[in-house]
Amino acid sequence: METFATWVVGIVQSVGYPGLFIAMFFGNALVPIPVELIMPPAGYLVQQGNMNLFGVMASAIAGDICGSLFSYYIAYHFGRRFLFAYGKYLFFTHDKVEMLDRFFASHGEISVLTGRLTPGLRHFMAFPAGLSHMNIKKFVVYTGVGGGLWTSILVLVGYVIGGNKEVVKHYLTYVEGAVIGGLIIMIVMYVRHHRKKTPGGSNGVA
Repeated sequence: METFATWVVGIVQSVGYPGLFIAMFFGNALVPIPVELIMPPAGYLVQQGNMNLFGVMASAIAGDICGSLFSYYIAYHFGRRFLFAYGKYLFFTHDKVEMLDRFFASHGEISVLTGRLTPGLRHFMAFPAGLSHMNIKKFVVYTGVGGGLWTSILVLVGYVIGGNKEVVKHYLTYVEGAVIGGLIIMIVMYVRHHRKKTPGGSNGVA
């Protein structure tokens, strides 16, 4: 996968913004290309004056959203048909599909937002969102916000640290840890807020 990602980075460097869009699109639509291998080099190219920051961010976020929408529509139109036909072999029954629907109806926004900021999970968030028929406008907004935040962080890492892949990889470990810590705090605050709004919660009765 890293060899393939290196090839993709080479395309980005040679083709520029369209290559960045294509890499981000396929990374979210078909092949889970780690964005951590794509965006820091783009940030370094910005720092060197070879690419424009606005162009990098616009191309990356547009590719991110379009690729996610591709996966969303695949799951939206074919996911249930597949699961209802073969889900029993994957221990994914009708009841679990209904549970997923209820969960995304109540918590879809926070799930997509935090999922898009979670390394290893961000590439797959479009599938449960599409499967549960999450509102498309909300999906685009929260996918764009989450993906945009993570992309911005990675571009900043590449801009500040430079083009040394090993150094970038070293510091990304700390960056990912800080982001995950922030996500945990965000989720705890969300759960507490949701419980207060839910009837029967600590402040649910006036």
